[in-house]
Amino acid sequence: MRSKNGTDNTLVLGIGNVLMGDEGVGVRVVDALRHTRLPDGVELLDGGVGSFLLLEPMQTSAKVIIIDACDDGCEPGSIRRLRPRYSRDYPKTLTAHDIGLKDLLDAFYLMGDSPPDVTLFAVSIPPLQDMGLDLSPPVEASIARVADLVRQELHLFAGA
Repeated sequence: MRSKNGTDNTLVLGIGNVLMGDEGVGVRVVDALRHTRLPDGVELLDGGVGSFLLLEPMQTSAKVIIIDACDDGCEPGSIRRLRPRYSRDYPKTLTAHDIGLKDLLDAFYLMGDSPPDVTLFAVSIPPLQDMGLDLSPPVEASIARVADLVRQELHLFAGA
């Protein structure tokens, strides 16, 4: 599969605010992946709290893997693999990036483009967050598991 500009690279996008504890889990996973060996053509990006500035990196990628925290009522640290195509497919998140990231998916359609192949790893976190850099034990424990799942996804895509 190739992107709009003809590349076959994969973007791994960690979303979250590290100042809000568990809410920054996506960024923490990307940081962990920086210390591992990944297939060629993989770009790691700290997407912070998301914005339309992420549209261009997504447009130039054949595959996008997003890691984000979600408030889905599941046990904190639970991980779900989703394939969102529209904003309605995206799970409830906790901060302002909830709107921006969902809108990115719909922006592809508004511009007449198909979105790249998107996989989302949603990590369940408690609905009430304290300010601070610390992660709760179950969410911190999920980082290595999510990083492993992302690496598996990358190798599957590279082998396709």
